[in-house]
Amino acid sequence: MEKPKIIAYLKPHCGWSQGVRAVLRKYDLPFEDRDIWNDPRQRMEMIQKSGQELSPCVEVGDKMLPDISGEELEAWLIKNNVTAKDHAPVDVPINAPCADHGEVTSTPITLKR
Repeated sequence: MEKPKIIAYLKPHCGWSQGVRAVLRKYDLPFEDRDIWNDPRQRMEMIQKSGQELSPCVEVGDKMLPDISGEELEAWLIKNNVTAKDHAPVDVPINAPCADHGEVTSTPITLKR
């Protein structure tokens, strides 16, 4: 099975981005990891190619998969015969939100006078 060119538009510490990375590692699929958090050019490229601003976005060959989780990416890769199903575990959750999308918990700050 020939491996397609894969470009993944990801954030460095996002749960969904980590899930996408984990799936691509699990299936030994080489990919370009484009940092959309620290590089505005990569973010603009992602928006132009995907037509929207949400991430992660993964380009597999000529197909753009916008706003996709690792779980959704794995299902797409199997359905489209990019890889065969592998039941091996991954090292991180593949469908976890980014910290800025989940419940925010904070500790009250006490100001001393």
